Amino acid sequence: MPLIAIYNPVCGDGTAKALQFFDDRVLPLLSSKAQAVDKIFKTERPSHAGEILYNYLENCQGDLTVVLGSGDGTLHEIIDFLSATKAKAEEGPLPFHLDIVLVPCGTANALYSSLFPPTTDALDVSYKLKGVESFIAGSNTIPLAIAITTISSPPTSRKQPEVTLSAVVVSTSLHASILHDSEALRKEHPGIERFKISASKNANKWYYSHVKLLPSSTGLVKQYDPSSNTFIDHPESEVHDPIVDLYGPFAYFLSTVNVDRLEPAFRITPLARELPTKGPSCDIVIIRPFRSETSMMDTPEAREAFVPNLYSVLGGAYQNGAHVNLRYHKDGSISAEGDGHPVVEYLRCGGWEWIPDDIDEAAHLLCSDGQISTIPKGGRAVCSAAIPMGGGGFMVYS
Repeated sequence: MPLIAIYNPVCGDGTAKALQFFDDRVLPLLSSKAQAVDKIFKTERPSHAGEILYNYLENCQGDLTVVLGSGDGTLHEIIDFLSATKAKAEEGPLPFHLDIVLVPCGTANALYSSLFPPTTDALDVSYKLKGVESFIAGSNTIPLAIAITTISSPPTSRKQPEVTLSAVVVSTSLHASILHDSEALRKEHPGIERFKISASKNANKWYYSHVKLLPSSTGLVKQYDPSSNTFIDHPESEVHDPIVDLYGPFAYFLSTVNVDRLEPAFRITPLARELPTKGPSCDIVIIRPFRSETSMMDTPEAREAFVPNLYSVLGGAYQNGAHVNLRYHKDGSISAEGDGHPVVEYLRCGGWEWIPDDIDEAAHLLCSDGQISTIPKGGRAVCSAAIPMGGGGFMVYS
């Protein structure tokens, strides 16, 4: 199987550290283990990695292994570009089998740190080479589930839907607002600090939307029960009517595939690893302020008062995913010892629909692996999880 390498020189902090790491560490390690790299490519523009692989796959007409030095955004571009190009060409299974060796060179490296949960410093050289070592050892590859998101305009617009594919996260609400605003901070704050700055700016926002949770092919919509530490059938998901409707306001709405974290220490969907499931599905984390008995009105004061609860949840994600067990007390405070509703609605299903309120502009933002889209007024976003069949698609060394 041909072996090529692609690196993104501007991923992460934009200082070309990917090139230096490839030259100093990755390529010598591969060479010392008799793994000859046929060609090395440097990306020069958005989606370039996808173009490179498309051209190479056309020429080699077979399976291909790529050592990818980038962040999650470049992988997203590859999946989106190759799948979109395939969809335009013909129907049927993906005609290629792409094995991916990840080298974490981005800011957060969500997929890499989920495949290789860090036990030491995530910047440690030996840790960053775990994917390469897995490839050299001939370890198994695992198929990537793909989150397929379709953004539709209202029927009267007669516009074609926009489709984007993701391998990590699709979100709205706070997370989408954070990613939307953080890009302007990249030069001044190249690390994950820019996300925290953006979070503080958006923490007091609520988002109005109607959500539909769609069942997976294997059953009903599932809901995590902190009391039993298991997933149970959602009380509103029944065999004759499995779709669950949720209404806002929402403070947080985030859906993942393949990962249990978005940063090495930020385990926002920890049950993806602790309570895994078979087949493609979305793990969804939702925070709705009105689940607290003390927050029943949307006022500026209520939004500010809810910010500490939101920070407690996000802080819990940094404490090995402890946020999934937080509950309300009668006075509106939250802790793992609370006896009220869980603060976080942790759900597992086949997909979801997000139908934002026309007059809530911020609720129209959608993030797909860092790519920001805007849902048109009167439109909706529909996301579903899938795994390519027939041995094709995207595989990663783990």
